[in-house]
Order: sequence, then structure tokens, then C-alpha cells
Amino acid sequence: MTPREKDFNAVTNRKEQILDAAASLFANNGYYKTTTAMVAAEVGVTQPYVFHFFKTKEILYLAVLERAQKRLIHAFSQVEAPAEMLHHHMGEAFNELMATHRDETLLCMQSYTTPEPNVRAIVKQRFAEVHQLIKERFERAGIPNPSQQASTFIACGMVITMSEVLELPILGDLG
Repeated sequence: MTPREKDFNAVTNRKEQILDAAASLFANNGYYKTTTAMVAAEVGVTQPYVFHFFKTKEILYLAVLERAQKRLIHAFSQVEAPAEMLHHHMGEAFNELMATHRDETLLCMQSYTTPEPNVRAIVKQRFAEVHQLIKERFERAGIPNPSQQASTFIACGMVITMSEVLELPILGDLG
């Protein structure tokens, strides 16, 4: 590996560390109580270094949401199951994301509560994209009322998220 490639990898890793720290802080403290200074301290860099990658806190927040939504879309897109098991296997994919990327997933599922106009517009678009994907998956599987079923599936994800945030597992017992 050339020195230039090493530098590129180091920068890429640092950017991912910033996103990871931001996901955790935003998920646990919310948008308004999380500062870029907190993110910088968590990663062990200066605040200007965070601003090198993300010019504002809002851009950082949206980058975390974008990464989380991409993971969600990827997870749901990869599920292969017969129609009668599709809901279940997609639910397992969601639970796997909760296990492996908990803060990101929680943030993604709670992001609708952030009232900033730019954030709200993007979150609305992202939730519509997730709904569309799930609806299309259900349509292709021949599941009746695919739009309603997609809404119900997302609602179950919201309940699971709420049970995680409140540390009240009984709420997430949807089985």
C-alpha cells in the first residue's frame, strides 16, 4: 500500500469514527443536546477536524441518517423468503440491525421527531423510500394489501424502537 493509500484509509476510518460517535451521541442525547464538540471529544479529535468533513451539525446528523437508511434498505433488499415468511425474515433483518448498529437504527427510527425543516424534509423522503421498498417487496411476494402491510411493518419497527429507548422489552414483544 502506498503512503497516499494509507493516508486515504486513515482519513476514511476517522470519518467513519466521527459518524459512529455522532450516531451514538445523537441517539442517546438527541439532536439539540448533541454538539460537534462532544462528537470531537468522543473521537479524540478537534472540533475543526469534525467540521473538515461535516460543515455543520445538521450535515453531520443527515450523514448519520443517510448511512443508517442505506443499511436499512440494504438489509430489507437482501431478504429472500417465501411470501408466508417474508414479514418474519424482514423483521429478523431489522432485529439484526438493532443488534449490530443499535444507535444508528434507533436514530433512524426516531429521526421524525427532529423539527428542523431540512431534517424533517429528508426524513419524510427517507421513510417514504423505506415504505416503498417494503411495499414493493410485499407486492412481488403476492402479499395482500401491500401498502397497508408495509405501514404495519414500519409501525412494528417503531414499537420495537420505543421498547429499546424506554428499556421496556415487553413493548417489543410482538410475537
